[in-house]
Amino acid sequence: MSTVGPRFWAGPIRYWRWSARERPAYFWSVVVGALGPVLLVTVPPLRRRIGDPDAAPIPLTYPVPTGPRKTLTGYGDETE
Repeated sequence: MSTVGPRFWAGPIRYWRWSARERPAYFWSVVVGALGPVLLVTVPPLRRRIGDPDAAPIPLTYPVPTGPRKTLTGYGDETE
């Protein structure tokens, strides 16, 4: 077998078959990388369609209580 692989634009399917056999790490890296944007567009609508709700938004602030603070006692907090 020659060391020169088939050229991509001459026959893409033949090139993909060759690269899957001869350089599988590169081939599958490209396949998985190409699936990322496709899944980004297709998965959220499919999740909503099967009934999986979106997660509740993360709170951006801590809720401040509306009453007077309790005076702590014990645990070495005595200042008197």
